[in-house]
Amino acid sequence: MLSPFIVNDSPVHLHRFPLAQVNRSLQAWDAADEYIINHLKDSGTLERPLNIVIFNDSFGALTLNLTEHTLQLVNDSYISQQGIKYNLADNNLDHSKVSLLSSIDDISQPVDLVLLKIPKTNSLLEFQLQQIQQIASKETQVIAAARAKDIHTSTLKLFAKHLGETTTSLAVKKARLVFSKVDNAKKTAPIADKVWPLPGFDMHISNQANVFSRDSIDIGGAFLLQHLPTLKAGDQVADLGCGNGILGLALVAQNEGIEMCFFDESHMAISSAKQNVMNNLPEQLSNCRFVVGDCLEGCPENSLDLVVCNPPFHQQQAVTDHIAWQMFKECYKTLKKGGELRIIGNRQLGYHIKLMRLFNNCQTLASNKKFVILSAKK
Repeated sequence: MLSPFIVNDSPVHLHRFPLAQVNRSLQAWDAADEYIINHLKDSGTLERPLNIVIFNDSFGALTLNLTEHTLQLVNDSYISQQGIKYNLADNNLDHSKVSLLSSIDDISQPVDLVLLKIPKTNSLLEFQLQQIQQIASKETQVIAAARAKDIHTSTLKLFAKHLGETTTSLAVKKARLVFSKVDNAKKTAPIADKVWPLPGFDMHISNQANVFSRDSIDIGGAFLLQHLPTLKAGDQVADLGCGNGILGLALVAQNEGIEMCFFDESHMAISSAKQNVMNNLPEQLSNCRFVVGDCLEGCPENSLDLVVCNPPFHQQQAVTDHIAWQMFKECYKTLKKGGELRIIGNRQLGYHIKLMRLFNNCQTLASNKKFVILSAKK
């Protein structure tokens, strides 16, 4: 989709990722991106070369406007990182000063300017504010942005707690900016991983800041845990969209000798899943692989005996089923003949229709008032 931004007097074309998604009407930028760029240009901030750290740039709307500066892009989403790389290349922009970092990488100093697209969860926001606290000085400008309705009094209190004096702009196109003056005397305790016991298992689950259902087991995952299949030694299994890895962890605990691969596009999710295997089943670590990627990217066709999945139905702020549809198609390609895809989903999402279209079969294994567990075999 054509961006409203101009870079070196030329229009910038921004695409959401993955490119093959069904809903092409979703745009790859928002009013908060536009507000940040306009503010930086109007204020004269960009008149000298800067060392800039950008947190959570979804698909490159901020990055593509700032390539003349030295950029460190911090993102927990592999898909967002790939989108930024694609959009830089598609617009023939110099990326020699651009470094892509995961959410758990170290950030280089010094830093002149920090730009933060405020994330959906306060746990990730606090984690990133603490990262900023560690790399910023009192001379560092910190500018954050989000939809006005997503910036609450509690949000501003977190900025003040971790950084210092915080103010906001007027709303423009329903977006708002947040400005913080860094107080280097602030030293807040690091955000600890959230740990809770896994029901029905003698295991404890550790969750980093951006892991889905970080504070407790999600009710869908808990339901699917009660309906996992029995496997044989040597079976090749994938936990797709694994999050903290509870489904794969349970399968490894219950089925000796299987080969398990955990897939997720979140760096923190994969880090958490690996930590949970190390903490609870260290002797099984050699039978497990952990992959940060786009769905089953890199998995050979006709290689898997089972895929278990609790599919997401949103990307960033957009509610959409294109990720689930992509997951199902990739599962069909990577499953062996006779291999099974076992999923859980909200009843109203109608996943059985998609599975019937792909696999020509779909069995309901269990259901309750909210969820349905479905099985499709190749």
